[in-house]
Amino acid sequence: MAENADAEEAKPASGDVNARAASGGSTPGAEAGGSTAGARSGKATSGAESGAVTAGAGSGAVTAGAASESANPQPGTQIPPTGVAGFPAAGVLPQAPVGPPPGWDPTAWQKYRARQERKGSGAWSIAPLSWAVAAQPAEAAPVSTAVLACALAAGTAAALFLGDGLGPGLLLAALPAMAAAYAAARAAGRTVRPWTVAWALGCTALLAVPALRDSGWPITLALLGALLAGALALHGSRTWHGTLLSPLGLVDGTVTGIRWAWAGLRSRGSGIDRGRWMPVIKATGVAVVLLVLFGALFASADAAFADLLGELIPDVSIGDGPVRLLLFLMAAVVALGLARTAAAPSRWDRIEISAGKPRSRVEWALPLIVLDLLFAGFNAVQLAVLFGGYDKVLRSTGLTYADYARQGFWQLLWATLLTLAVIALALRWAPRSGPADRRLVRVVLGTLCALTLVVVASALRRMDLYVDAYGLTQLRVSVAAMELWLGLVIALIMASGVWGARWLPRAVVGSAAAAALAFGLMSPDGMVAEKNADRFRATGKIDLAYFRFLSADAVPALDRLPEPHRSCALRGINDELSRAGREPWYAMSVAEYRARKILGERPVTAPYEVCHRLGGFASRSE
Repeated sequence: MAENADAEEAKPASGDVNARAASGGSTPGAEAGGSTAGARSGKATSGAESGAVTAGAGSGAVTAGAASESANPQPGTQIPPTGVAGFPAAGVLPQAPVGPPPGWDPTAWQKYRARQERKGSGAWSIAPLSWAVAAQPAEAAPVSTAVLACALAAGTAAALFLGDGLGPGLLLAALPAMAAAYAAARAAGRTVRPWTVAWALGCTALLAVPALRDSGWPITLALLGALLAGALALHGSRTWHGTLLSPLGLVDGTVTGIRWAWAGLRSRGSGIDRGRWMPVIKATGVAVVLLVLFGALFASADAAFADLLGELIPDVSIGDGPVRLLLFLMAAVVALGLARTAAAPSRWDRIEISAGKPRSRVEWALPLIVLDLLFAGFNAVQLAVLFGGYDKVLRSTGLTYADYARQGFWQLLWATLLTLAVIALALRWAPRSGPADRRLVRVVLGTLCALTLVVVASALRRMDLYVDAYGLTQLRVSVAAMELWLGLVIALIMASGVWGARWLPRAVVGSAAAAALAFGLMSPDGMVAEKNADRFRATGKIDLAYFRFLSADAVPALDRLPEPHRSCALRGINDELSRAGREPWYAMSVAEYRARKILGERPVTAPYEVCHRLGGFASRSE
C-alpha cells in the first residue's frame, strides 16, 4: 500500500545513525528540527528491536558533540528552518527521514510528511494518500511560448465574444484553449490515439450546440458532456474510476497551471531575445494603427461597409470593462489549466481499487434469481395487457387513462436505475473461482438485463400513451430520452458479457456524450412544439399557455398554426426576443436568427384579449 510505503520512508535509517553513534559522535537532529540523539555516556545507543536511535541525555541536554555540530555544520550541510516544537516550517521538507517530534503520533507525522511532499500539486493535498501516490501527475516540461500565446488568445476571445452571451462565441473562445492543450501535449511528447481524437471531436461538437440552439436545458447538457469528453481526451482514462475522476484532474491542472505559467514567465524574464521579439511587436503595432486608420476612413466613406464593420466588430464599452476583464482572466486560466493537464495529466488509471470479496454461488445467485423471476412475472403481465387491451385493465383497476400511463412510467424509470445499481454490486461480489462461475454470472445477469430491457420498453410505451392523451412537454421528452439512454447502457452491459468489459467505461461515457449531442441537435423545444401542433390539428386541443416558456427553437413549428392561435402561441417568445434587443452575431444562435427572421416577416397580430380568451395566459402544467 502507498501509505505503508510512506511510513517506511518516514522511518530513520537506523543503520546510518548507529554507525555514526558507534564512532563516538552524536547524530544532529537539526535536519528535521527534532531532538539530537545522544546517550547518558555521551554515545548513541541503537534500539535493537525498534531500530530507532535512543533519544536524549538523562538531563535533557544536548550532547556537546551534537551542539558543536549543529552550531558549526559541515560545508554543504543544509539546515532547514523549524517551526513550533520541532515542527518543520510551512513548505519546508526534512532533508532526511526522521522520527516524529515530541508529542506527535507517528501515524499523524507520516501523513503530514506525505502531504508536504505533495503540497506543490494543489488539489492533491486533500486526496487520499494512496490515490495521491498512484495518480500524482508527473513533472511538466517548462511552458512553451505557443502555450502562452494560445492562452492569451483564449482570454482575448472570451473577453470579446462572451460578454453578450454564448452562441458561436463560445466555440471561438474554446478553440485557442484547445490549441494550447495540443501544443503542450505535443511538447511533452504525448502520443495521439484514436480515442483521444474521438473525445476531442466530441467535445468540439458539443461546444457547437450553443451556436445552433437557443434552449438552455439542452445547452447545459451539451456543456457538461463537453467537459467530460475534454477531460477524457486530456487524461486518456480507461477504467471506471479513471473515467469518473478525470474532470477532477482539470481542477488540479487549473491550480498548478497558474504556477506553471508564472514559472515559465519568470524564466523568460531575464533571457528575452529583444532582437527576435521587438520586430514582431513593432510590426503588430503598425498593423493595428493602419487597420484603425484606414478602417475608419472606409467606414465613413461607405455606409454599407460601415454596417458590415459594425456587425463584425464586438461592441466594447468602458462600462462593461470589469466583466470583460474577468472573462479574460477566467479564459486564460482555463486555457493554462488545460495545457498543464495535457502536458502532465493525472494518472487516474493507476489507482488500484480492490475487488469485493467473492461470495459463494448460492449466496450470490439466489437473490438475483428471485429478482429475475419477479421481473419475468411483471413482463408477463405487460404482455397480457398489450394483447388484452388497456380498456380491460382500466376497468379492473379503476384508474384513468392518464393515471395508468403517468404513474407507471415513473416507477419503471426508478426500477431501471435500481437495476443498474444491483448489477454493479453483483459484479463486485460475483464468484470468480473458475469458468463455471463466469458462466453463472453471465447467465444470471444477462437474464436480468434482458428482462430490464422489456421494462424499459414498457416505460416508454406508457409515456407514449400519456403524450397522446395530454401532449408533449419538456419534462416528458427529457425523461423519455433518459430512459432510452438507460436502455442503451443495459444493452452495452449485455454486450460486455460477451466481448469483455475493457471498453465498457469509455463506451458508456461515449454514449452519454452522444446522447447529449443528439438531444441538442434534435431541438427538444422544437419537438414539443411540433408534437402539440400536430395534436391540435388532429383533436383541436392545445395548451397555448405552455408555449410562453419555450425558446426560439419552437418558432418554426408554432409558425404553422392558424391564426389567432399562432400569434397567441408566439407571443411569449416574441416578447422575450424584444426585451433582449438586437444580439451581435457571435452571441446569436442559428435558432434565434431564424426565429427573429420569421417574426419579422410575420409579426404577432392577435390582441391580448383574444389570447386571454383562448387560454394563452393560464397556469403552466407539465
